[in-house]
Amino acid sequence: MTRLALVRHGQSQWNLDNRFTGWVDVDITEKGREEAEKAGALLRATGAEFDACHTSVQKRAIRTLWLMLDEMDRMWLPVTRSWRLNERHYGALTGLNKKETAEKHGAEQVKIWRRSYSTPPPPMTPDNKYNMADDPRYRALGVDVPVAESLQLTLERVVPYFETEIAPQLKDGKSLIIAAHGNSLRALVKLLLNVSDDDIVHVEIPTGNPLLFEFENRSIKPATVRYLDEERAAALPANG
Repeated sequence: MTRLALVRHGQSQWNLDNRFTGWVDVDITEKGREEAEKAGALLRATGAEFDACHTSVQKRAIRTLWLMLDEMDRMWLPVTRSWRLNERHYGALTGLNKKETAEKHGAEQVKIWRRSYSTPPPPMTPDNKYNMADDPRYRALGVDVPVAESLQLTLERVVPYFETEIAPQLKDGKSLIIAAHGNSLRALVKLLLNVSDDDIVHVEIPTGNPLLFEFENRSIKPATVRYLDEERAAALPANG
């Protein structure tokens, strides 16, 4: 039995402040640390052994993974970090309070920017204080740092990473932990469960609650999928 655990980072400071975060490198709160430690305890309690880990290059996901692995006594597991697992880029909305943005632009428009599959928010301008183009993590990528992303655009950068890094390991029988973000994980859920474009926009990924996929015969089509913390579980889409 091969396993894949998807874990959204613990609560971040901007989650708490109700701000659009995207690519800004915000850390997790004390509650987020507790969520990460509990996620590690839940994974340890399954009795499953994991072989490797993947995460983004954003500290809220990296720290969540550290805390989980420490709780599991598996700090020695190999970890691969990739910008392709970063959160969706919220463009000009980055840093803004979600409630205040809805009051300014209208709830329906903000809902389209936040929840539609293919419509990105307004782009971030080069002079925006949250522009990450010159950040050392991204300067040497050889690709343009996004200025705004829809869920569809996020999926388009996650898919190559899944196909070249994650899927081969699963097919090789390796069990994996991925600590990432709400939208990059939604992209993976869409891939793994073959969720439609219309349905994926309604999928929520709660913070710090491992979503465990189990595979048989080295397939990448899940045999089972469940949240380990049933009390905090979100609804799962039907496996298409």
